[in-house]
Amino acid sequence: MPGENGANSILPRVMDYMQECKALLPVDMVIYLKGKIMNRPKTKILVDGGDPQETIRIRDLLGYVDGQTTNPSLVANNPGIKELLASGHKLSRPEQMDEYRKIVEAISPLVGDAGVSVEVFSDLKTTAEEMLAQAREMYGWASNAYIKYPCTAEGLRAAQASVELGMRINVTLCFSQQQAAAVYAATRGSRTPVYVSLFVGRLDDIGHNGLDLVKNVKRMFASGDGHALVLAASLRTLDHLLCCFHEGAELATIPAKVLDLWVKKGSPLPGEGFECKATGRPIPFEQLSLERSWETFDIAHELTQKGLEKFVADYRKTLE
Repeated sequence: MPGENGANSILPRVMDYMQECKALLPVDMVIYLKGKIMNRPKTKILVDGGDPQETIRIRDLLGYVDGQTTNPSLVANNPGIKELLASGHKLSRPEQMDEYRKIVEAISPLVGDAGVSVEVFSDLKTTAEEMLAQAREMYGWASNAYIKYPCTAEGLRAAQASVELGMRINVTLCFSQQQAAAVYAATRGSRTPVYVSLFVGRLDDIGHNGLDLVKNVKRMFASGDGHALVLAASLRTLDHLLCCFHEGAELATIPAKVLDLWVKKGSPLPGEGFECKATGRPIPFEQLSLERSWETFDIAHELTQKGLEKFVADYRKTLE
């Protein structure tokens, strides 16, 4: 093991090389950083947040951040936005859009090739054309932007159109295997990976074992062409995180407090014999053909509607 001074002199060159070749260390290698040995999982690590300063702190803590996810609720909780609101200043819609752009532009260079996900502002009445108009603007905010659409009929129509335009896509608020299959079908032919955001913790909230959804969708996508990737979201505990590693989720978006705990525990990875503990009612696997058109799947889910309502409420808090 090199001494601390030797490690500090070597690490910047290693990290620069990794950035240039955009390579990931395999799971059985380690990054020696600030006197600590940290395992790097195969699952890409995204920060779930809307504060660039928090992203910097987590990047310094881990030695890397692969990407970031943002949404209207996280943007509303950005310290700068909260300070504006506390002073009595409410934002106009153009000002809100401009503040969101500034946040994304600040985060973009801090993260790796998993990019920064930027969510369109939508409710249950927003049309695909309205979402797509926002997406065209937001996609220009960062060279590594992924546009987030809700898993609704209009959101999937917008995602399908965006794929045809060559945009990178993240479909969010997915709570069922049917929804995941619909995302796969709607984005078939994408030239870039499509993220399918599965919300684990919110399924736990209604008595299901949310991690079963990650397992089921991974199993279903194994018969596909590989363009759709599982992004595990709504991860609230260290067990959630470790189980997503174990199930092979390609990406996981994680609040800073959970990443802090992971590092505090020594950045463990699930080893041989690791088992995920069930937390609620099992979610059975469905035999679904990925060759069907997306319109044939049942994409209705009460949690998708509730999630949209929460985002809209937080967004409107910032407006005049």
